[in-house]
Amino acid sequence: MSTPPGPPPPPPPYGPPPQGPGGYQQGPGGYPQYPQYPPPPPMPYQGYPGPYPPPQKKSTAKWWLIGGLAAVLLLVVVGGVIVWAVAGSGNVTATDVKVGDCLSEIPTGDKVMRVQTVDCAQTHAGEVFAVLNMPDGDFPGQPAVEAYSQKCSPALATYSPASMTDNGVQLYVLYPTAETWASGDRAVTCVATLNPPRAGSIKG
Repeated sequence: MSTPPGPPPPPPPYGPPPQGPGGYQQGPGGYPQYPQYPPPPPMPYQGYPGPYPPPQKKSTAKWWLIGGLAAVLLLVVVGGVIVWAVAGSGNVTATDVKVGDCLSEIPTGDKVMRVQTVDCAQTHAGEVFAVLNMPDGDFPGQPAVEAYSQKCSPALATYSPASMTDNGVQLYVLYPTAETWASGDRAVTCVATLNPPRAGSIKG
């Protein structure tokens, strides 16, 4: 004699909703984008290595490419550089430095928002020697911007041929990303760094 079947077992607990491949995508600056929260504020610089050709046979060069949401930073070890002197000092946004600004120190780490400027008559660790403006239009892509930033190299010999033999000079290059381009940023800023720091401009 058979017995009537018992009630069906309860359904299993709900699991997490399915995700697409790889879960959430990351935004341009590496910040994960969640639907329920706004993205964090942008940080200008982060880096990966890349090549850079020397401007002259007597000089050597080594680039570290720095990418991010507000600007990109290149560190170049070169044989020399020309810099203009400047008066005044203060804490300024890294993307706002101009030709002739001297920096009290070169920022460390892979993210930089602001730099400290000083009178070039004081001991300083860096000086801005050129600001190159890219043509207007749609953002050309990071490789094209990086290629344009190499114009800093021939600018060194133009400003001061003799400085190309100065092995104590390094170079930062700030240039726009897609985000800053959309805000009107077209500047590629060439900044010489000095190791050891020194007083006075090295122009000429």
